[in-house]
Amino acid sequence: MLSGGTKLGSYEIVAQIGAGGMGEVYEAHDTKLGRDVAIKVLPEAFAHDPQRLSRFQREAKMLASLNHPNIATIHGLEESQGTHYLVMELVPGETLRERVAREGALPVDEALGIARQIAEALEAAHEKGIVHRDLKPANVKVTPEGKVKVLDFGLAKAFAGDTETSDPPNSPTLSHAATMQGVILGTAAYMSPEQARGKVTDKRTDIWAFGCVLYELLTGKAAFSGEDITDILAAVVRAEPDWSELPQATPSKIRDLLRRCLQKDKTLRLRDAGDARIEIHEILTASPAVDAVPPPPRSAFPWIAATAVLLIAIAALSFVHFREVPAPQPSARFQVPPPEQSAVSMFQLSPDGRNIAVTALSEGRNRLWIRPLDSLQWQLLQGTDDASYLFWSPDGAYIGFFAQGKLKKIAVSGGPPQTLCDAPGGRGGAWSTTGVILFTPNLTGGLYKVSTAGGVPEPATKFTFSSPSDSQRYPEFLPDGRHFVYLEDRMDNVAIYAGSLDGTPPTRLLPDLSNAVYVPPIPPETMGHLLFRREGSLMAQPFDPGRIRLTGEVFPVAEQVGTMINAGQGAFSASQMANSPFEPETYSGIANSPGWIARANGSTRSRSQPG
Repeated sequence: MLSGGTKLGSYEIVAQIGAGGMGEVYEAHDTKLGRDVAIKVLPEAFAHDPQRLSRFQREAKMLASLNHPNIATIHGLEESQGTHYLVMELVPGETLRERVAREGALPVDEALGIARQIAEALEAAHEKGIVHRDLKPANVKVTPEGKVKVLDFGLAKAFAGDTETSDPPNSPTLSHAATMQGVILGTAAYMSPEQARGKVTDKRTDIWAFGCVLYELLTGKAAFSGEDITDILAAVVRAEPDWSELPQATPSKIRDLLRRCLQKDKTLRLRDAGDARIEIHEILTASPAVDAVPPPPRSAFPWIAATAVLLIAIAALSFVHFREVPAPQPSARFQVPPPEQSAVSMFQLSPDGRNIAVTALSEGRNRLWIRPLDSLQWQLLQGTDDASYLFWSPDGAYIGFFAQGKLKKIAVSGGPPQTLCDAPGGRGGAWSTTGVILFTPNLTGGLYKVSTAGGVPEPATKFTFSSPSDSQRYPEFLPDGRHFVYLEDRMDNVAIYAGSLDGTPPTRLLPDLSNAVYVPPIPPETMGHLLFRREGSLMAQPFDPGRIRLTGEVFPVAEQVGTMINAGQGAFSASQMANSPFEPETYSGIANSPGWIARANGSTRSRSQPG
């Protein structure tokens, strides 16, 4: 241990600030450049192993190339009087370990804000091929200004050496010297199962640790615990975190994200930190959402719950043939309370407009519920834990959804759900009249198709990345069951497109960050419309699905229409068949707007009424 005032080259030791299996850490003053730094003195074993020190030097050079605001910088690797040490950025503030020990669980929004910055750091490092391998709350600091800094990036591999094998003494987590001393380089509670088994690791081991850190920020407790290292490692390999510890206000998509991060089989685990960053960003930047609102107290009346949670208004969408003097069309507006003691995150009107299906959070789990609009009773569909991104079959007999990294379907009449295929990060689906389901299986990438009976998915679109966050999502089929509309969200292009199952080139329709829904015409000889969200308003434009062409002017349908749990998915839905429960020859629509008003004539101009 070095005492205050000790000189190491041009650095004067001020005080010790930490110690661990990878060396002692000191605050020091750089007398040459007049700055404060952190000094990590390397274990003595390095001085007696030239080959190992040479490997470490090569690794340290790569780590020094990392330049990101959320990663503590390595300034250099020095040697003075036989002592080898790393010179690093001195980061003020307390570690997450200290913060959680002092306060317990963090507020959800603050925890997510910190997690997003950690994910940004991981994403930047992984793009350079650098894996942390020892991410934990003690290695993350938050400065007084709120900036997150991830410490000790990549040092676990630097200490372990270049070789990765399935031999535990040579794994990235254990060094031979440390193993001989009974010391694990890394913390058992945050090791991935493959680390715990001494297997080959890659960036997915950081994804696991990220999930552990986020869980701890939200709950104030470690995801995996035990009386000793053996118990902890056994829990990592075999046990599940106690998901009931997550606060009720945790968004359902964050619960899904945690489950994908903490998949024990790394082939099923979330593959990229950028995906986690996007997911958290969408939650934090979404409009005040139905998803993140905690359930009301049990004493609240259902209509108060509806106002606090959903503010859903229902109207009749009457697209009638244009007359010289348009007749006023009636509209029905009323609130639909969510299932008791739950918070609704997504909703979809059935194709015939007679039923509504929602995903609602209750008892810590997101589940599917359905309700006829002429009834006051909700029906829970059993076996739909963690359901998200629901969509109806054309005949209204089934609902498709995503859960536990799978695409599933369930009969509305009851029975267990059926798994159709893998979908680690599902982002919307659509059910064709031709027996095909079109869906987005991952947070990023293109659309895929699979039989409604299940099977191996096939690409439905040709998709070339311009950025790791590029994606196609929220597909909706057009009446012929072959063409579809979808959102393409790319770094260099955001637009609503129309595509085809036969692979013909897509057609760009609208420059909007929104899903789109086609509403057929009434009567049949008139023009249908494409509904989409623009700047907080629900808009419509005449659309010819046969020629895949917009044919008239855009007009507003409703104001103050929010989003679902993701910014690109507008919170609206419309039926696809005439004769809704409200009026003959009408379409019913639904949106989470305080005053959702229907367009009531078939002209190319319309105005929405105040709500």
